[in-house]
Amino acid sequence: MGGVLYNSSGLPTFTLTGLPELENSQHWMLLLLGTLYLVSIVGNALILFIVKEEQNLHQPMYYFLSLLSVNDLGISFSTLPSVLTTFCSHLRKISFDSCMAQMFFIHFFSLMESGVLLVMSFDRYVAICNPLRYTTMLRVSRVACMCLWVITRSFCMVFPLPFLLKRLTFCKANVLSHAYCLHSDLIHLPCGDITINNIFGLFTVMSTFGLDSALILFSYVLILRTVLAIASREERLKTLNTCVSHLCAVLIFYMPMVGVSMTARYGRYAPRFVHTVLSLIYLFVPPILNPVIYSIKTKEIRRQFSRMLVGTKF
Repeated sequence: MGGVLYNSSGLPTFTLTGLPELENSQHWMLLLLGTLYLVSIVGNALILFIVKEEQNLHQPMYYFLSLLSVNDLGISFSTLPSVLTTFCSHLRKISFDSCMAQMFFIHFFSLMESGVLLVMSFDRYVAICNPLRYTTMLRVSRVACMCLWVITRSFCMVFPLPFLLKRLTFCKANVLSHAYCLHSDLIHLPCGDITINNIFGLFTVMSTFGLDSALILFSYVLILRTVLAIASREERLKTLNTCVSHLCAVLIFYMPMVGVSMTARYGRYAPRFVHTVLSLIYLFVPPILNPVIYSIKTKEIRRQFSRMLVGTKF
């Protein structure tokens, strides 16, 4: 079977890969990764707590922000077990079922984040281009439907992936390129025909990330057109400032994704650690920076956070 490992159920097991260059620095890696996970989990949990406790934050924009924080927590918890064990110990084997489950949740939350950023861009579009209709267009029931649509779409797109992989025969040395399971990594390991997997994967990417990014760009074209029509320079800057947090969230989500995709497609001869580091940035940076950005740029969240610090201090 060419070095393929199988468990008692007849399904293959996979070997996760960390950074071989840093194998002698396990304690430092544990400290660094543990700190990053802690910042991500605590930051997003604080956002959820503040939005829940502060009555004046019970608005569509902050409901979407709460969903973004839930999503970032989901990504962090999806990767945490395998990343810590891979980088900080020698336990690098993962069973087929565990790998499929992790792959499902990582891609589910990634697609969901793209959807959340899309509905947040719609929120900014309505707030700036149709402010008088904001409360009627974004009623609580409609916001709930939009959130449900984001979750349902992500689930329907990702649900077939484990079954499409399970039907294939794995006959190679099942060594993954990352410390977690990704479909783009797993799809190179089977020996059978993967045409269906490739077609479905391309369809998923184009109908979610591709469509979402195009609609987000279109919404900002409309927003910019409305802003440029405002006579006062101060009012233009004030209006654009309400979009800064969302724009930063979009950039820190899509830019690492483009980097990972370009490296996977064209960086065939790049060192392995380049692929690993870029994928870590893609999964680590948004959950860490999103709560930081919204805490700094959103006056209401910053004020409530300051109150919490003062209350703790005294």
